[in-house]
Amino acid sequence: MVLISRLYEWKLKAEIKKQEVPKNIVLALAESDLLADAGFTELRAFVSWCKETGINTVTVYISIIEVDIELSKKISAKLTSEIPSVLYDITHNINVITRWDREIKRYEDGGVRLDISLGYSGKYELTHAIKEIMKKVEDGKLHPEDINEEVIESHLLFRFEPDLVLRAGGKRLTDFLIWQAVYSELYFTDVNWLDFRKVDFLRAIRDFQKRKRRFGK
Repeated sequence: MVLISRLYEWKLKAEIKKQEVPKNIVLALAESDLLADAGFTELRAFVSWCKETGINTVTVYISIIEVDIELSKKISAKLTSEIPSVLYDITHNINVITRWDREIKRYEDGGVRLDISLGYSGKYELTHAIKEIMKKVEDGKLHPEDINEEVIESHLLFRFEPDLVLRAGGKRLTDFLIWQAVYSELYFTDVNWLDFRKVDFLRAIRDFQKRKRRFGK
């Protein structure tokens, strides 16, 4: 059984190498996924697989349930301090942003870029952008008729469009990059995060390669 699994994995790798892989991939997780015993181990494996496959930019969104603001801040602080140390030997280009920050905390350049978003949801990001635009209108720095897609995008924190958004163990859309991911390919898997294997990752990449992207057309 193990041999068959390895042969299948090798077959997927060989097929994937023949076509272009996504340049930017988003992984959507819940806080409980990482706070579990093997959560960080799985995350480290995932980033390694991305690097091995040739994916240049990896963004991990970790949703944080805001039942209590102080508790949410403590969870964010814990993850902010622990995640980079787990992944630092894979890439030094790690950037972390939390719900209570407006700027990305940058580490070093070079290597695979890894953005970690802790609770910084798409609704929250878009609300901030609208408030900033309204302030410029009030101050006379911007005319209402000049507001267009480019202006809105220039006020977003994450200014990129992911090729693939991967959601492990869920069927619902995630509240992240709701503006930027409008033309992204979405991939849902029934496999829970702690059971997510390399072969599951390779299947997601292979599925992406088989799709014909239309970008809303």
